[in-house]
Amino acid sequence: MECLVDLGWSGTSTTEVARRAGVSRGAQQHHYPTKMVLVAASLEHLLERQRLAYETAFAVLPPQRRNVEGALDLLWEVFRGRPAKALLELAVAARTDDELRPLCRDLNERILEVILETFERLFPSNTLPDDYVPTMLRGVFAMFVGLSVQHALDDDAAGHQKAVLDQVKSVARLIIPEQGAASPVPFSSGADAGPDPAPPTDRPDLTDVPPARTGSGTDLPPTPEGAQP
Repeated sequence: MECLVDLGWSGTSTTEVARRAGVSRGAQQHHYPTKMVLVAASLEHLLERQRLAYETAFAVLPPQRRNVEGALDLLWEVFRGRPAKALLELAVAARTDDELRPLCRDLNERILEVILETFERLFPSNTLPDDYVPTMLRGVFAMFVGLSVQHALDDDAAGHQKAVLDQVKSVARLIIPEQGAASPVPFSSGADAGPDPAPPTDRPDLTDVPPARTGSGTDLPPTPEGAQP
């Protein structure tokens, strides 16, 4: 993902990824024989890490910020970060790349699934109609993508993106009032899981999620299930 941010899609190669990860070209090709396979595995891994980081960050917000406004502030933080810039690079490249386009189309739907699942975990008491929520979140996703493009160009020097976000939060507060706010800890696995643990106190950085180290000490994403070690 760092290669995508720094070099773009055309400048990202499996050779450069292997160099940055500190692994041999042969080891990289053994697990990820093509650039597309490597990117697909990295994206799924990144998406899960971003989800966990987001929910952790929400859990450690002060109680008065653990609401829909706080959730939107954190989401905007995600969209301004380097992982989101990597996804933007892919989306732009996919417009003229027939092989990359299906991957990015599927990725968009996967991101929307994660956003919906996270919303339902964080705001289980919301009273919105079931058929309303997916469309609403799709609209929020599309808006944040557009705002992130503008932010990449001007760093919100004039405060326009902040003004848009403030208005969106005002509307969201009406749609999801305080009584529909989330449980402080979004990680409970059910009634049999015992008492909820205390939320973590360290707030993760949502703008620059570091790569996870594999058992071999490399920065390559975990080998997909079924792949030969």
